[in-house]
Amino acid sequence: MTLLLVSVTNAEEAHLAVEAGADLIDAKDPAAGALGALTPATVAEIVAAVDGRATVTAVCGDHLRAETLLDSAEAMAATGVDMVKIGFVPDLADARVIRAAGRLLGTRTKLVAVLFADLVPDFGLVPVLAEAGFHGVMLDTSGKSAGLLSHLSTMRIFGFVSTARTCGLISGLAGSVRIADLPAVAGFGPDLVGMRGGVCRGGRRTSALDPDLVRMAAARLRAMPCAAQAG
Repeated sequence: MTLLLVSVTNAEEAHLAVEAGADLIDAKDPAAGALGALTPATVAEIVAAVDGRATVTAVCGDHLRAETLLDSAEAMAATGVDMVKIGFVPDLADARVIRAAGRLLGTRTKLVAVLFADLVPDFGLVPVLAEAGFHGVMLDTSGKSAGLLSHLSTMRIFGFVSTARTCGLISGLAGSVRIADLPAVAGFGPDLVGMRGGVCRGGRRTSALDPDLVRMAAARLRAMPCAAQAG
């Protein structure tokens, strides 16, 4: 089935999200950007709060330079998360950076690349990610004024998911996904769907997590036909 990834800001939200049915807990600071990083100490607290009940992922930071990005990724891997998510904006979407990340961390944690639908993503990098030892690739949006479906055609999104699967990578879709969007987004067949604002009070990603909305999202996904399980 397509799994639910919920972004959380602290250990309390992580516990609430797991109890409400989230399959993956994503440590992130939404106030600091699309992939805003929490401190390693906070991420370690989230790992402890989840206590093996769900897969824990952490983002490295938003729009970092190559050397800073790799340092941040290494710090996040050291917290004990299951997966580290690395955002590749156009300036960093380079095979050399991808291979460097794979060499540094590919045997220590599961790496998941994030490409951005609103920043002209290069899906030709997906095979490079697989060759470099990445575990998965997600498609997100850098800006949050419009959702994923507003930026790319259905054909392009289907192509992304298909290419990831062919390359042996798990695939994820995110970007201002609301509960009402789940049938369409899950219909592309990703392994996971990421949510933050859509499961927060008032629909604002910087507001508190709403466990009732997490339950609704989890139930909606579990009622749908699914892709292979991620993990």
